[in-house]
Amino acid sequence: MQNTITNTFSTRPKTSFKCLENDENNLIQYIEKRLNNIFQEEVESPDSIFCYVSNRVIHRMALFLSGCKNRSCSIGIAGETASGKSTIAYDIINTLETFAQEYCIKDLITRINTDDYYYDRSEMVKKAGSFAEFAKHYDLDVPEALELSLMKEHIKELLDGKNVYLPKYDMSGTAIRKDNVTLAVPSKIIISEGLFTLTEKVVDAFDFKIYVDVSADVQKERFYRRAAERNLGASVDEVYMNASNKAKIHIHPTLESADIILSGEADRAAYKNFIHKILNVVKEVHFKSILLYS
Repeated sequence: MQNTITNTFSTRPKTSFKCLENDENNLIQYIEKRLNNIFQEEVESPDSIFCYVSNRVIHRMALFLSGCKNRSCSIGIAGETASGKSTIAYDIINTLETFAQEYCIKDLITRINTDDYYYDRSEMVKKAGSFAEFAKHYDLDVPEALELSLMKEHIKELLDGKNVYLPKYDMSGTAIRKDNVTLAVPSKIIISEGLFTLTEKVVDAFDFKIYVDVSADVQKERFYRRAAERNLGASVDEVYMNASNKAKIHIHPTLESADIILSGEADRAAYKNFIHKILNVVKEVHFKSILLYS
């Protein structure tokens, strides 16, 4: 028989008795204490996944886990190309989906792909004769290349409990964006990652803002390895220089708005282990809530 667990992420277990304020405060304090211990242990570890954690993050997380913030939460993950942000987002999503399956939690997490909000430039590609020629005169490494205002609108609608049809951008070189393609339903967690996820037009859509930092040497090595896999050929140096220069202007400054700065060089298992510790708190909160409110 599968385990079941109530929606600790957004609502406390239903009860015919009104939650007393002191019980609620006790629950928040308990969660905050547990989270503080988990975060401190990780921060102090020799190969920590964290470069920085804001004090307000733990309290805000406790509010969501206790059910006192009675809505979905949104997570935005940013960082320059080859920083590791996509891998980290994948590991978070995969770990949470496994947890959701084990405990029969419906609609736990929805991913919003920032890259799907690139403007449709297919006619410009056709006119240029190829995507490579088009890219010589159109910069994809700036926030203005994406419709981030629409992305923000979609996130807000999901947080308001509304279904949303998301766009889909063709990354194969056609620059085609089709709108209203993928149905996204309101979930407990909305997560998005991308180069420009924490830039001005969309950053305030997120409850938790994460920046993935990486050393220049590691980032460059990853970039060139990926470029070889994608057969960028002789244009790779030009592409890298443009991406690096634009990152300094548009991506690096978003680090200032981050609640959490993650190391893009930490072992993938370390990220997953940390998430499992947080999920253990979720299970503890679930059973504590049953005792408090039943």
